[in-house]
Amino acid sequence: MRGKIIKSTGSWYQVFELETGTIFEARIRGKFKLIKTRLTNPLAVGDFVEFQLEQDDIAWITKIEPRRNYLIRKSVNLSKEAHIIASNIDLACFIFTLKHPETSLGFLDRFLACCEAYNMTPLILFNKMDVLHDEEIEMVKDIEFLYQDIGYNTLEISSYSQLNLDRLQDILKDKTSVFFGHSGCGKSTLVNALQPGLNLKTSEISDSHLKGKHTTTFAQMHFWDFGGNVIDTPGVREFAMIDIDKEEVQHYFPEIFKKREECKFHNCLHINEPKCAVTISLETGEIQYSRYSTYIKLMEEADESSQK
Repeated sequence: MRGKIIKSTGSWYQVFELETGTIFEARIRGKFKLIKTRLTNPLAVGDFVEFQLEQDDIAWITKIEPRRNYLIRKSVNLSKEAHIIASNIDLACFIFTLKHPETSLGFLDRFLACCEAYNMTPLILFNKMDVLHDEEIEMVKDIEFLYQDIGYNTLEISSYSQLNLDRLQDILKDKTSVFFGHSGCGKSTLVNALQPGLNLKTSEISDSHLKGKHTTTFAQMHFWDFGGNVIDTPGVREFAMIDIDKEEVQHYFPEIFKKREECKFHNCLHINEPKCAVTISLETGEIQYSRYSTYIKLMEEADESSQK
């Protein structure tokens, strides 16, 4: 039998059987070697699997199909390196909030770089627009323009005022999407607004300041009445780009990768090389310092990781 993982609790999984839509409680049989990184979880929500039923309708997962893509974060378990949040994603939605809580551009840039690295289509959702005053709305529009200019799609939304939720439904229809962002950014509230009656538990904004506290480390898939599904993820503070060489990092910043052809040296890393088109573009404003700063940090992290 063939199914899709829709929920994980660590040792138990829920599998959605694709032919009939029946949901089974399932466990793993055997070990899965998926990617060379040490993972906290062998299976992720969104994985396609093969399974067989035994007594009491318990499903035993026997095989995982190759992943088309996945979203991965650094593990809170120090003995492991990474935790796969979700897989086989058609649209990766980043929930950006200017305040309550504040989302940094560096966090957004890391997410976009991961989307580029692991072949996911991103959408930046500027949430909680209803709580912003005029000056803050202008700040959001400036940020939007910055990312639209690079080539990313954006949408301003509000779960409470219903701003652009009809447009968002049209975008999400018949796709497997993932909602990603900080604790308190409104992921579960947005799911509830798009799917009335689901009544997902939402957290108070003050919870987002309790650093190091994760109420759950597992994602869950919910199905839209209008077609498709969404993987609601726990709030994440940082995530990883795994098994990537520092020479590759520029591939995941489209505006930097585009400029590389104008550099004097074909293997330019855009740090302190002479006649580097990227550092020149920083001075002219063609490339933003916030983006370049994240690029340098990811280069350093890739370098450190390769030396371990």
